[in-house]
Amino acid sequence: MGNTQQKLAQDQSEQELTVTESPDESFTCEICIEPISLPNKKFKNQNLCVHPFCMDCMAKYIAVKLEDNVGNIPCPSLSCEKFLDPISCRNLVGPQLFVRWSDVLCESSVLGLAHCYCPDRRCSALILDECGGKAKRSKCPNCKKHFCFQCKLPWHSGFQCEESRELRDRNDVVFGVVAEANKWKRCPQCRHFVELIEGCKIVKCRCGASFCYNCGKRVYRHWCSCDSASVRCIRIIHGITIIFILLSIFFIFRNLNSITPKK
Repeated sequence: MGNTQQKLAQDQSEQELTVTESPDESFTCEICIEPISLPNKKFKNQNLCVHPFCMDCMAKYIAVKLEDNVGNIPCPSLSCEKFLDPISCRNLVGPQLFVRWSDVLCESSVLGLAHCYCPDRRCSALILDECGGKAKRSKCPNCKKHFCFQCKLPWHSGFQCEESRELRDRNDVVFGVVAEANKWKRCPQCRHFVELIEGCKIVKCRCGASFCYNCGKRVYRHWCSCDSASVRCIRIIHGITIIFILLSIFFIFRNLNSITPKK
């Protein structure tokens, strides 16, 4: 009986020694250098790596990295090349910080693509250019407001991007909306609006500059390269003219040879 009790006491003592010496029972955090006796306070990176860091220090570490817009957060251990798993850290950082982490990861994945943010301060949604760099007037999918993708400002009806950066009064903005609705064009030289009711698309402004009412490009002839039909007609006319000149030269030389006296 005495031997049995002694053996039980010895086994219990060995078990207590084993629990005490278990590395998961107590550890010292390498960030705050504080001894931690609770095993559930040790940070585990989804079994990717396990280092002696307490969960409170890891939460602060993640928050600091997110302030610097770092999405792929590395493990703070100097000898580790693993990254922290956002899913396993979701309960650690809380819902607000987790959403911020997700946004940073999303933004970092589209840095190589053309993108901008909604100019409305109450929105500021991330918007990608799906038009191959040709996007101009765009509509925010979040707040549904129009903006210019080129200058990243609210849509400036009737004004160029460089002009939209200048201060304008309310009447200028309203006039720009009316000009855009009526499809008025601006002279490329004096920048005044011109309205074409009917007639040829090549118009002449009161400043003396001629431009195409279709594309707004200044022209020095009575045709514009934006009209493929006109370009073909001009090329045909030029070709016929060249052929006529060559035939005229040919007949002139032929007549000269026919009237040359023979010896």
